[in-house]
Amino acid sequence: MEQAMRWNLEDLFGNTEEWKAALETAKKDAESLAGMKGCAGANAQNLKKTAVLYEKMNRTLETVFLYAKCKFDENMADTDSKNLYETAVSAGTEISEKLSFLAPELMQLTPEIFEGYCKELPELGLYRKFAQDFFEKKIHVLSSEMEELMVRMSALGSSFRSAFDDLRVNDITFPQIPAPDGGEITANEANYQTALLSSDPQFRLRYYRGLLDTYGKYINTFTSLYYGSVKRTMFEAKSRHYASSRAMSLAENYVPETVYDSLLKAVHENQEPMYEYIAFRKKRLGLDELHFSDLFVPLVKDTGKQYPYEEAKEIVLEALRPLGEDYCAVIRQAMDERWIDVYPAPNKDSGAYSTGDYDHHPLVFLNYTNTLDDVFTLAHELGHAMHTYYSNQNQPYIYAGYTIFCAEVASTLNEQLLAEYLYQKAETKEEKALLLCKQLDDLRSTFYRQTMFADFENETHKMAERGEPLLPSSLCRLHADLNRAYYGPDLVVDDTLSYEWARIPHFYRPFYVYQYATGISAAISISRRILSGTENAVADYRKFLTTGGSDHPIELLRIAGVDMASEQPVLDTVALFRDTLARLKEIL
Repeated sequence: MEQAMRWNLEDLFGNTEEWKAALETAKKDAESLAGMKGCAGANAQNLKKTAVLYEKMNRTLETVFLYAKCKFDENMADTDSKNLYETAVSAGTEISEKLSFLAPELMQLTPEIFEGYCKELPELGLYRKFAQDFFEKKIHVLSSEMEELMVRMSALGSSFRSAFDDLRVNDITFPQIPAPDGGEITANEANYQTALLSSDPQFRLRYYRGLLDTYGKYINTFTSLYYGSVKRTMFEAKSRHYASSRAMSLAENYVPETVYDSLLKAVHENQEPMYEYIAFRKKRLGLDELHFSDLFVPLVKDTGKQYPYEEAKEIVLEALRPLGEDYCAVIRQAMDERWIDVYPAPNKDSGAYSTGDYDHHPLVFLNYTNTLDDVFTLAHELGHAMHTYYSNQNQPYIYAGYTIFCAEVASTLNEQLLAEYLYQKAETKEEKALLLCKQLDDLRSTFYRQTMFADFENETHKMAERGEPLLPSSLCRLHADLNRAYYGPDLVVDDTLSYEWARIPHFYRPFYVYQYATGISAAISISRRILSGTENAVADYRKFLTTGGSDHPIELLRIAGVDMASEQPVLDTVALFRDTLARLKEIL
């Protein structure tokens, strides 16, 4: 890969020696903080010293970890890079344990004491919102010894996910099945997406059954791992005096549980467009039975159009122009000044992401291969990057970081603007149909499917909290019932599909997936405001991008003109799905 297409990590550290020096600085700062044990909040001066030193240490650690992770992802076979990454992770865990006393100790303060300190040292007023949130969670913070135990329990809890990964990636032998070309193919996760795009329905079904029935053979082990993860979360929630695991998980981002319930309720009450889509897909593909394996094959032939990166850059810039010339100027800077690692390379990690710290520009990791999906990925990751850029520019460090609940809004909004731009520029029915199909597939997978997964988590955790054991039969039955409810009567729900829950990695990060559905819903509501020319829509959204974590996510999204406490964003998303399906039917 030519140098201009590689991200420039020297913007972070010039060399490994600089990185090592920074890590040592962070460790020394952690030692200094550890020396504050017993007096961190004893008076205003000590509290200020603790806050300033903690920020300095954290900012250094963020850059240290960022550099190590990016170097490792560039070349995962490089031993030196792997050692850097493992050293950074180990140092982070060690420092967390060393400073686990801080939260319990500072919890000894009261709002009245803190306000007294602010009168003595007005600069402490910067931390007022942080302190208010901190005191709200006071009941959930444990003793110093218990907090240290929780840090260690966190590492233990991750072992369920590690075992899940080892089982499905390293230990399970997936079957060989006949391929359409006369050869054989392994029905595993690596070939999953390619295989289900095949035009041969019998091959798709063989592959799907070969993959999921293999999970079925190990369903007892997968159940034990998932149940263990659920029980670990329950243990922490009870230890921290939360009413439930869900309450604890949502409280982390200050999201009311009513938002979760509202999402599930609104989707359950608006399933008809998805049922209509499934029936349309079955008819369009000419199938007597529609299986889950038939949900991925394109409904229209791909035009095969290629989008070289230089062309994709200009497309994305034009699509995002409604957000302002200054917004696009920063994106141009990212493209020109090597904030982006563009192409695949030997031993480079797969996938795409945006990352960054407070003291440097954001970075974007791609594996660009000239497809339409890659153009959307570029727009998506730049959305994250711009959110980070504007938050860092406008917020102090303590409030610059934003929640996952807000994060997916900025990225998905860019995708919505790109989709509309490409649709308006499309010159043929084939191009328009392809874009409409992509929109429907994205909404099915990101909105409906992730909500179904959120539903699954909601029910399984409730079962465990009621004292009901999570058994293979109950989990498989629940997953099958949810597929019937979400996809309707035209989808065949068989034993094979009932095993599918066992292959979902996100279930080991409790109550996370619902944010994909809320994120796309919020983005669609905002994009409708922008594209319809609603007064101040762009200004409202741009202001939202600057807010970081300066308030709770529901309040921040209200700045952008969307109320996630209501059902309206979900209804807007359902309306878009319905309208997109109608447009596709009209073309075809």
